[in-house]
Amino acid sequence: MSKTFFEASVLLVGAAFTIAFGVIVVPALIESGDIAGAFAAGFVNPFASGYSLDTILCAVILMVWVLHERSALGIRHGWVAIPLSIIPGVASAFAVYLVIRSRQLNARS
Repeated sequence: MSKTFFEASVLLVGAAFTIAFGVIVVPALIESGDIAGAFAAGFVNPFASGYSLDTILCAVILMVWVLHERSALGIRHGWVAIPLSIIPGVASAFAVYLVIRSRQLNARS
């Protein structure tokens, strides 16, 4: 897989998630105004709880990875992925971090 195709693919998926978040979640959140209720809705049953917990822990792992590679590999601007992991979500944050990381590592080669 070429670097260009890789970066375009992950950014496309991250952008698709961001659009879906904007269409599905944001209007409902604006209507209700209940941020705590929106968070709690992710835990309404065991299945939703499993997916929500997976997403939360993936965000934590991504944050640890970003902070680790900042010091271990000198990846700059990876911090951008940390707030993105909260809003709109891990899919967007992960895509952005992978592209930031890829470009910096390739520039060193």
